[in-house]
Order: sequence, then C-alpha cells, then structure tokens
Amino acid sequence: MLRTSFVSAALGLSILLAGSAHAADPLRIGEINSYKAQPAFLEPYRKAMMLALEEVNAAGGVHGRPLELVIRDDNGTPGDAVRAAEELVSRERVAMLAGGFLSNVGLALGDYARQRKMPFLASEPLTDKITWANGNRYTFRLRPSTWMQVSMLVPEAAKLGKKRWAIVYPNYEYGQSAVQTFKSLLKAAQPDVEFVSEQATPLGKLDAGPVVQALEASKPDAIFNVLFATDLTKFVREGSTRGLFKGREVVSLLSGEPEYLEPLKDEAPVGWVVTGYPWYAIKTPEHQRFLDAYRKKYGEPPRQGSVVGYVTIHAAAEALKRARSTDPEKIVEAFHNMPLSSPWGPIVFRAQDNQSTLGAYVGRTALQGSGAQRTGVMVDFHYADGAKYQPSDAEVVKLRPAR
Repeated sequence: MLRTSFVSAALGLSILLAGSAHAADPLRIGEINSYKAQPAFLEPYRKAMMLALEEVNAAGGVHGRPLELVIRDDNGTPGDAVRAAEELVSRERVAMLAGGFLSNVGLALGDYARQRKMPFLASEPLTDKITWANGNRYTFRLRPSTWMQVSMLVPEAAKLGKKRWAIVYPNYEYGQSAVQTFKSLLKAAQPDVEFVSEQATPLGKLDAGPVVQALEASKPDAIFNVLFATDLTKFVREGSTRGLFKGREVVSLLSGEPEYLEPLKDEAPVGWVVTGYPWYAIKTPEHQRFLDAYRKKYGEPPRQGSVVGYVTIHAAAEALKRARSTDPEKIVEAFHNMPLSSPWGPIVFRAQDNQSTLGAYVGRTALQGSGAQRTGVMVDFHYADGAKYQPSDAEVVKLRPAR
C-alpha cells in the first residue's frame, strides 16, 4: 500500500513520505541524517526535500514511478548511521542512499556504500576524504568540500596581508581538514605567514572562556574560525565580550549561513569574511523560482540546508531517470558527469572524483535592520563557482585511490 503522508515513529526513528498515489510501484531513496542532533540545518533541509519530492512526483515521477523517501535519524553517530543504512537496504529495498551531515558519519556511510556496492549521495558532509582518500565508485558528494570552501576563502585571507594568524576549530574530521587546508593554501599564497595559536575544541561542547583567553594571549593579527552552530554562538558572544575581535580580521567558514548567523540577532559579528547563503539578495531567475516555491509552501525563507535538501532530491531523481534502472552500477554511471539545474545555477557531478560543482557565496558579515529586527547578513558577496575551486585531474589521481 502506497503511503501518502509523514509517519513519525514513537521514538523518532523514522519518517516516511511518499508522493501522490500512482499505480506503479514507487522508487525508494533511503535518507539518513542527524535530525535530532543538528535541527537548525536539518529542519530546513527536510522541508526542502519534501518540496522537491512534490515537484518530481507532480511531473510524473521517474518514468512514471513515484519517488518515495524513507528517512532515518542517525543520532549523530557513525554506528547508528550504518545500522540505519543496512535496514534501509535490506528491509526497505531502497534504490540508493542519501544524506549525512557530520563528516565522520558521512565517511562511515561512504564505506558502507563501498562494501555493499550501493549508490550513496552524501548531501552535506564536507570532509575531503569522502571523495578523495576514502573515495569510492559508489559515493558521491553534493556540497562543496572543505578544501573547496577553504580555497574560496584563502584569496580573501591573503588580501588582508596579516602575518600572525590564530585558528579555532572543532576537533573532528571536518575541523582538522579545514585547518590543514587553510594553513597549506595560505602559506603558499603568503609565505611569511605565521600560525601563533591553534585551539581545538570538542564538537558541541565549547568552553568559550578559556578558548577566547588563549587566542587573545597569542596576540594574532587575524583569526581563522571553523566553529559552527551553538559553538559559533558561544564563541562570538564570549569573543565580543572580551574584545577579541576588536581591530582583528576574522575569516570564518560557514558563518554566513543563516542557520548560524541569524540566531545571533544583533550580536552577529560585523566585517567577518565568510562563506554563506544570502538568500535575501540573490536575484537570479533560478534562485527566485526556488525562493518563491519554498516561501509559498512554508511561509518562511529558505536556509542553507534548504538548498542542500532540495538539490539532493532533484539530483537523486535525475540519476534514476538517466539510469532507467535500479541497478546500482547503472545509477553510478548515470551520476558521472551528470548535469543538473540548481537554485544557484547549473552544476555537474565530476566523473573524476564524484564531486559536484555546486559552489558557495563568499562575502562579509554586517548588521541590518533595527530594534528586534536587527540581524546579521552577508554583504559585498559573490558566488564562487565550485568548478573553479577543485584540484586538477592530475592532482585528483594522486589524492584518490583506485577503488
């Protein structure tokens, strides 16, 4: 029997949504994510997936078959993610897997995909390893990687001409990778740069006082920040209170994303160089169509997660259409060099490393509005096309093992 609405299990273990009823059997996508652990990003992500699912099914589904999502929460842990993946593949008989937020979870799902020879579209995990060192034939990634986004920021960092840099980051795969890339690329662009302090903090458990004090004690000219979500909020508030940012440039990964910038309201930092999503100021036709559809359905503006969720479903649907089959090998081949429209313009999934060319917006933070409406925004931004921020084919060969 086809399911036509959300069903939430008693313990929140699953959510199931199907498109409108069709005579044909549905094609299932198994989606795994950290919904309880990272709600700020993943609630908008989930909403946009449903919007995209409705669009796909309203247009006839995949060769007449409705697309269906079977969703599981991974509780932010690799073990739970792999168990959910096995249940989706063995019991729910999904045609492919998608999702992932945390980098360590994404790597675990990528390894599962390799072992089971099951296509997996990693929506959000940013670790470089997912398409390079641990890359495999069956794992694809939508968002620009850590290396890509850092490489978008490094030219802006080099323009600042600051010599002494301090770094703060969450001490797990994503943060470690971001720091390694930033140091390497900035050193290449500015050989005299010095890194005077590194503060590695437990993910989601930032003790902001000692961290800010240690950064201040190192007397940096500039700071590279990789913290996000609640850790970012704590860092900004404590750093502002102690004057850490006064007279110092800050380059910050992801901090222009509304999920993380808007909760700070009038405490949002001013003048930081960031990657993010200025939904309120993007005037392209592709984005306007997405913005209008999302607002019409939910009565609120989209977030960064909304774009990721929306494109995830359209990418999965397009791969299944091109494959004309649920054969994993045909789905993998369909992804290779697959062009796709997105709210940010056309993208392609590179055959070299299974990485999409989706980019990111780079700009500076500012405060706009007044009173209770005063909040952080991005200004002076530009779109950094992901196709321009990827290593060469020769470099990919060195980075990616033959699997």
